[in-house]
Amino acid sequence: MWVTAPGAKPEAGVTIYVHGGGFSHSNPAMEQIMAHRLSQATGRPAFAADYRLAPAHPYPAAVDDVVAVHRSLLAQDVPAGRILLAGESAGGTLLLSALLVLAAAGDSLPAGAVAVSPITDFTDSSPSIRTNKGLDLIDPAIMGSIGEQYLAGARPDQAPQSPLYGDLRGLPPLLIVAGGDEVLLDDSRRFAEAASAAGVDTALDVYDGMPHAFHAVVLSPDDAHLPTATTFLRRVADWTARLPVT
Repeated sequence: MWVTAPGAKPEAGVTIYVHGGGFSHSNPAMEQIMAHRLSQATGRPAFAADYRLAPAHPYPAAVDDVVAVHRSLLAQDVPAGRILLAGESAGGTLLLSALLVLAAAGDSLPAGAVAVSPITDFTDSSPSIRTNKGLDLIDPAIMGSIGEQYLAGARPDQAPQSPLYGDLRGLPPLLIVAGGDEVLLDDSRRFAEAASAAGVDTALDVYDGMPHAFHAVVLSPDDAHLPTATTFLRRVADWTARLPVT
């Protein structure tokens, strides 16, 4: 689904939006709004990827679909340096996995990627899964079943399905975003640390007191988290504007 906010310029490139939903759910109405917000923030049309869902289509189907979207844009002469990947939760995981697949295959990589609240390690080794229990909107007890359904037997300690274990060298600039109260906080922290150690231009933004995928409150004008979500979108706009244009 193509979504273009007023003022977005096609010549600026494309933002590929990869939605969340535990790898098994889709909400087209929400995804259209989120794509619109990202189109506004990045100043370019957004393409919301309708990837295949588990359990009917477990790993690697969804990763393959995100990779296919990027390659399709390249085939339509959209310069890789003007493509941006953005997504939250499962979508954040999928875009990081897709980057690893593209890099390993020698494909031209996008200009950058914004991953909000991604799962980066399906072994459930991040301390925040336990320490932030009760603070987040997500119950840590469901994380194991989400991983099992999505992986369908694929190893949780290997990449690209668990991006933390991949060869991160040569990836494009990354903006990793997490809420300070979310159970996946340390998934973001650990991945950002590993990416930085691999020489990747990586920014980690942690929003104090925020839950998993807090930016989704742009759907609800009355939500108390709305100012923070608006701050996030301004941050995406500023970060995107500083990416090199090729």
